[in-house]
Amino acid sequence: MARRLDVTGAGGVRLAAWDYTKPTGEGEGPKAAPRPPAPRPAPAPVARHPEGLLVPAAARPAPATTPSTPSTQGVLLLHGLMGHAAHWAPAVRRLTGRHRVVALDQRGHGHSQKPAAGPFTREAYVADAAAAVEQLGLGPVTLVGHSMGALTAWQLAAERPDLVRALVICDMRASALGAASQRAWQDWFRGWPAPFPSLDAVRRWFGEDDPWVERPNPARGAFFAEVMAEHPDGWRPVFDPAQMLTSRETWVHDAHWESLAQVRCPTLVVRGLDGELGRAEAQEMVRVLPHGAYAEIPDAGHLLHYEHPQAWSEAVEPFLNGVLTP
Repeated sequence: MARRLDVTGAGGVRLAAWDYTKPTGEGEGPKAAPRPPAPRPAPAPVARHPEGLLVPAAARPAPATTPSTPSTQGVLLLHGLMGHAAHWAPAVRRLTGRHRVVALDQRGHGHSQKPAAGPFTREAYVADAAAAVEQLGLGPVTLVGHSMGALTAWQLAAERPDLVRALVICDMRASALGAASQRAWQDWFRGWPAPFPSLDAVRRWFGEDDPWVERPNPARGAFFAEVMAEHPDGWRPVFDPAQMLTSRETWVHDAHWESLAQVRCPTLVVRGLDGELGRAEAQEMVRVLPHGAYAEIPDAGHLLHYEHPQAWSEAVEPFLNGVLTP
């Protein structure tokens, strides 16, 4: 089972990280790295986390482990907006045989602290990721980020090249999205029929009934069901939608080509053919990167690592093995 590790982020914000690395002596195989506890109904004994997630007794904080060695190079996974560390679990099971893999619940997400006053700036997210690398002894680390987490990853690689060995960018644009995009997200949050009466209702709405869904997408429904917690009146997200909008506000109005060009480490840009990052922009990102490479996953959308973990790992693992070989 993944072990929880506590990290102190920027401004003293408490962050939860999850170490998927198999203990010495365990055999390899996909069953060796289960996902961290997901917020779902659970039988006793169960303790309730202050932010509302259900936390099984087995998921107690563990002390930080020793720094990565040449045989187990560190990999830090950064989820996207509204996600959490466990969303990496289906893909991560295929990576733990050769690498020390840690997934971080970023501030405002998952089991990490959600400070009412923030901040939820780009600087705060990047500083949190740097704190995780340093406090958990992962550096020089390979950063694997999805969506907003990918932007955090490449900004850290640009600002702190001493901490970063390599980088994987999953379906994140470098171009500005603009004010219209932010207004659309505000309207989308207002349209949620929360609280949801059940997790089945969550899966149905996000997988079928959401106006943003063009065709039934069970994986999208499952993705959002994992970030819901039960309250007396029903199921609500473990994150604060207002905080998500604030987090997004700090990056949607600006382009990020300049910071991308400052990344000096080997970088793989991965996109799903039906994702949010278009092929032309992805290939331009590869051109701008001093040491860029490109991969795409057929039939995958924005949640490429979650929807198609096998295809994602087949696209990413050769790159990881290449950059992490001593």
